[in-house]
Amino acid sequence: MADIKLPQLPDRTPVKLTISVMPDLHQALTDYAALYARAYGRDEPLADLIPAMLTAFLDSDRGFSRSRAKP
Repeated sequence: MADIKLPQLPDRTPVKLTISVMPDLHQALTDYAALYARAYGRDEPLADLIPAMLTAFLDSDRGFSRSRAKP
């Protein structure tokens, strides 16, 4: 094994999830996508926005972050 600084990259294989949402949540997500398009000048599909939204939410949840850091 070579002695290099960069560690082996983690598994980056996407995991596909299928979910059902209530109509009001779907509308809110659609509205968010429209706001995103106005803010950044490009349309992004909900399937691309939702993972980014979930990541941002989890990253901002301090209680969740603390609980994951505990052994």
